[in-house]
Amino acid sequence: MKYEETKKVLNQLTADLSQASAAIHQIHWYLRGKDFKNYHELMDEYRETVEEQLDEVAERLIIIDGSPVSTLEEFAEKSNIKSVPGKWDKAIDEHLERLVDIFRTLVAEYSKGIEAAQEEGDAVTEDIFIDAKGDLELNIWMMQAELGKAPNNDA
Repeated sequence: MKYEETKKVLNQLTADLSQASAAIHQIHWYLRGKDFKNYHELMDEYRETVEEQLDEVAERLIIIDGSPVSTLEEFAEKSNIKSVPGKWDKAIDEHLERLVDIFRTLVAEYSKGIEAAQEEGDAVTEDIFIDAKGDLELNIWMMQAELGKAPNNDA
């Protein structure tokens, strides 16, 4: 069988991106505080980016003869992004920190995918992973800057 490790990563990303979309939507709904309007609209942009990546990842999995997870139960069970209850009393910074954690989880999975696709000779999927990883790294940098932190650490 061809591209077995790449398919595993694509399926993991299907679950993770689905969970990420729901988490970003939750952040969008539960934001309160200074610059609310800007962050509220930014969450729409981030969710759209994640949804586009999800569609591309799942379609690529099908193209290379895989079967994407596709139920809410599968997403929740398989995802590395855990669900948390929405709370009204969280500061915007707490929401942004969660967002950075979500993006870092996705970046880590894309990194695994780049390696797997490269080893298995799937240049198309490798390109998809590289582009998506770069987009998310940009988002991490922006959120970390907003939080007064360096892009790759919490200090």
